[in-house]
Amino acid sequence: MSIDPEWKMIKPEQGRMEKWILRRAFDDEEQPYLPKHILYRQKEQFSDGVGYSWIDGLKAHAEQQVTDKMMQNATRIFPHNSPATKEAYYYRTIFEKLFPQNSARLTIPGGPSVACSSAKATEWDTAWSKNPDPSGRAAVGVHNSSYDLQLQAPAPENSPAKFINGPVSPQQLAIQG
Repeated sequence: MSIDPEWKMIKPEQGRMEKWILRRAFDDEEQPYLPKHILYRQKEQFSDGVGYSWIDGLKAHAEQQVTDKMMQNATRIFPHNSPATKEAYYYRTIFEKLFPQNSARLTIPGGPSVACSSAKATEWDTAWSKNPDPSGRAAVGVHNSSYDLQLQAPAPENSPAKFINGPVSPQQLAIQG
């Protein structure tokens, strides 16, 4: 918590991606903790970490199972937090079969959710609110942009690496907070 929040900000123009300060703390040229292609790879949402082809396969399966007419009646069939996509509808039918109790139904969250975030996240970028896909790919441009980033150069003198005295072990990082 004692690290200046400015160092935690994503700044593409400076080559700083998400979790940059943590990545830099583990970027040791002499005794690398991780290969650079692992250390600086893009961060994935939990839902996308299994692989885009798997997620796309689930969406395609839901598309085959849920008709347009079913979607038109979604608010009548599922009046509490009605599903907005065929994929959500498909999962909802499975949930309702396994947990038909009203008490279970009331636990289903509602409202837009982008990249595992709450509806509040859609206020940060209005483009997110127009995409009902809960996958990390809903944050357009995020998942391709980090592949294009060049590997980081050694930290400048005023970098957070100086603050934490250069490369540290995971244990030291945990202690320094």
